[in-house]
Amino acid sequence: MPLNDIAVRQAKPTDKARKLADERGLYLLVQPTGGKLWRLDYRFDGKRKTLALGGYPDVSLAEARKRRDQARELLAAGTDPGAAKKAGKQARVEAVANGFEAIGREWHKRKSAMWTASTQEKTLAVLEKDLFPWLGSRPVGEIAAPELLLTLRRIEERGAIDTAHRAKQTAGQIFRYAIATGRADRNPAADLQGALTPVAKKHFPAITDAGEVGPLLRAIEAYKGSLIVRSALRLAPMLFVRPGELRQAEWSEIDIDHGEWRIPAEKMKKRREHIVPLARQAVEILRDLQPLTGHGRYVFQGVRDHGKPMSEGTVNNALKRMGYDTKKEITGHGFRAMARTILHEVLGVDAAVIEHQLAHQVPDLLGATYNRTKFLPQRKAMMQAWADYLDMLRKGQT
Repeated sequence: MPLNDIAVRQAKPTDKARKLADERGLYLLVQPTGGKLWRLDYRFDGKRKTLALGGYPDVSLAEARKRRDQARELLAAGTDPGAAKKAGKQARVEAVANGFEAIGREWHKRKSAMWTASTQEKTLAVLEKDLFPWLGSRPVGEIAAPELLLTLRRIEERGAIDTAHRAKQTAGQIFRYAIATGRADRNPAADLQGALTPVAKKHFPAITDAGEVGPLLRAIEAYKGSLIVRSALRLAPMLFVRPGELRQAEWSEIDIDHGEWRIPAEKMKKRREHIVPLARQAVEILRDLQPLTGHGRYVFQGVRDHGKPMSEGTVNNALKRMGYDTKKEITGHGFRAMARTILHEVLGVDAAVIEHQLAHQVPDLLGATYNRTKFLPQRKAMMQAWADYLDMLRKGQT
């Protein structure tokens, strides 16, 4: 006699497991512990087998019968339902392992060893906030360009255009990693060229009039903050590297005796090592600072945690305290435009030499190129001439 809901609900355990038969091989296995499990006995290739269909009450009598019927349909088609269930489970495990999030975290772990702590955190934040919630569970090989674009559009809709482009770039790197490791066949991010809203070119406020540079340099010289911040302020216009490159400078990268700072590729925007020749004045500033921070990793170490570099807004905050408007007059990044303009227009330095020192990709007759040592003798001479010229401006000489 088939089971009914009341019989299933009221079935009591005994000191031994017992079976309550339904029909067509389905039965309820009542365990001594009180557990109630649905089972299906069947034969395949002459062998008796049992298929687990779930436990009561999570799986009702009606649902158990539905699963039984599905299993019997497989049998009728010549498929072992137990093997099919095992294969399905394995497929789900592989789908999770090959999911975008799993591969994304694997990629991040492998790459992060070459990144700064700041880059690690920013990249992970983009993944966890903007990509994983929508793509994380999807098998990486099944994600197509329209699905990726829809995810990136969500970022654009909140006005974060830069972040959308960064997320596309990060996703593209993950897809390339998946292809290299045999878990995907193509990179859908490559199909989205031109699909996102273009990033508005940013122009950082900068003082490019030589007559206004002198007062700024004198204000820096009179700055009453810590030696670490004052040193960073003095070096910022002299070296005109990007603010992130300056604040994350490490003593191991600097050869004071030879007057050279080699910024590793992983810290550079273009992922190439960059050489910064150090003028005599820059060497003097670093020698003065070395007794204070030279025992640690970072040249400009943080105030609270000496194992980290000074915070991102330190130079701009110092400029504000000196009375400069960092939204209209000058920012830490603006020292690059200052140097580019005055070196070319006032000191007559070849633009290609300046661009190489700015670590920009410079086009030539053979196409876009960048060489860390190209124009190096000229760049060394330029950096010393620039430091000497800044000294003249600071002293009010022209």
